[in-house]
Amino acid sequence: MSLDMFFQHCFNALTLGSLYALIAIGYTMVYGVLRLINFAHGDILMVGAYFVFFGTFAFGWPWGISAIVAVAGASMLGVLVERVAYRPLRDAPRISALISAIAVSFFIESLAVVVFTGQPRPVLQPDWLLSDWQFGNVRILKLTAFVPCMTAVLVVGLLYVLYRTKPGLAMRAISKDIETTRLMGVRVDNIIAFTFAVGSALAAASGIMWALRYPQVHPYMGIMPGLKAFVAAVVGGIGSVQGAVIGGVILGFVEIMTVAFMPDLSGYRDAFAFIILVVVLVFKPTGLLGEDLKEKI
Repeated sequence: MSLDMFFQHCFNALTLGSLYALIAIGYTMVYGVLRLINFAHGDILMVGAYFVFFGTFAFGWPWGISAIVAVAGASMLGVLVERVAYRPLRDAPRISALISAIAVSFFIESLAVVVFTGQPRPVLQPDWLLSDWQFGNVRILKLTAFVPCMTAVLVVGLLYVLYRTKPGLAMRAISKDIETTRLMGVRVDNIIAFTFAVGSALAAASGIMWALRYPQVHPYMGIMPGLKAFVAAVVGGIGSVQGAVIGGVILGFVEIMTVAFMPDLSGYRDAFAFIILVVVLVFKPTGLLGEDLKEKI
């Protein structure tokens, strides 16, 4: 493989890893606050992509306006899911919340098939993202650069919220001890709803960029990215935003480089993500940056 091709694959891997990282952050935020895996997260990604599709094709809105509406709509959907499916089970055994999360995922997918039909739909790609830059023999689409740059902006914004604002302070306090935080006067339900809103907004943003990179939408488009992002969150250390980013980038590089260096195994590219998951769970169950949490009785 030439050096030019290697750099080309590196850019592609960074783009894919950035998408996994952005989705994984949503998983890790909810887990950090509630110790709950929101398996409907990948389906909110799908809904966000559909919002952009209908905004551009059905309503004729500019792509930017459609993207903003999609993020806002996905945020509201995330709050609704938390209110209906998770809040009533806050004090129930964790297996009940897990079953509810899986049921919500199936419900959103089935509802999308009924409402949107199962037929894949094309996605409008803005012209300014389809041009490219040429560096010697390396050709970089502006879309390839747009995805990691936008991911970096969103991650920096999220870290600012987490470490420089009162809602972020409340979120970090809830992740340590929810009952003590409640006794200190924090409106825990509102903060948890805010967490779901932010996580769902990030899922919608990743869904929009995923649909730009792979220009079609369908009701089951969020399943595999959601599962791989969950793997990325576990690899990086679920509960850690920085770990989710690192895990996503690692997963993107492993997937792309495996196909690049071993093209005969390209049909098994999805399997490598789950092999990594097994290896991490065996040798470092808390992930790269995860904390060793003791189960409370």
